[in-house]
Amino acid sequence: MILVADVGNTNITFGVFKGETLKSSFRMISRIEHTSDEYGMQILSMLSLNGIDKEDIEGVMIASVVPKIMHALVNAIVKYIGKRPYIVGPGIKTGIKIKTDNPREVGPDLIVDSVAAFEIYGGPVLVVDFGTATTYVTVNEKGEFFAGVVSPGIRISARALWEGTAKLPEIEIKKPDSILAKETISSMQAGLIYGQIGQSKYIITEMKKASGCPDMKVVATGGLGRLIAEETEEIDIYDPTLTLKGLQILYEKNRRQKPQNKEFDDQDHPE
Repeated sequence: MILVADVGNTNITFGVFKGETLKSSFRMISRIEHTSDEYGMQILSMLSLNGIDKEDIEGVMIASVVPKIMHALVNAIVKYIGKRPYIVGPGIKTGIKIKTDNPREVGPDLIVDSVAAFEIYGGPVLVVDFGTATTYVTVNEKGEFFAGVVSPGIRISARALWEGTAKLPEIEIKKPDSILAKETISSMQAGLIYGQIGQSKYIITEMKKASGCPDMKVVATGGLGRLIAEETEEIDIYDPTLTLKGLQILYEKNRRQKPQNKEFDDQDHPE
């Protein structure tokens, strides 16, 4: 079995694969202040609760958009799991060619999503990830990542509403009964959800048009992706575990080469 980790700005999502089968998954909050010991004990505890023995973990693959977490997390895995993880970045085989102006600026999460969507669903494909940020990336039939759009995610927009105004309250993010809201909470929910639906429809349509691929398949993932996908005809497939699948695919592509993580040796979270 292998352990994969998707380190996001809000959560770290872990998955345990046996072959291509996802046996279990779990999440923990991304905390920059955690030490390697704290991360290590949490990971061991969650593996145990999911019936996974750490001795059965043969390898680890990580994608992270939070660099400040990586020293502690990598050392936690080395110390408590006994494996040096592969990290998505320079030197990792992906099978995807980055055809943007600045390939090194493309986030690891976008690369992982692109790999998974292309390998599983084929190209051309447009991947929408509804995470802390909402991202849209395109991969053509040759496996070339050629464009991307990044916009504020629903939670970022919601937080901006209640933190940037004096009277608007913190609310649950869900679809209201009607867009014709008649009080504050449902008005905010309508703006957030229908606003994201409208944005998704428009960006998907325009990216298809601009790329000259009107029949491009659209695959969505991310925590709130199901809610948006159910309301958006432009999204063909909702795959909640797309990123974890991408990490498993990348592990298989790289398992025969030695992980290169020397920068994390004998270090913990910097004070």
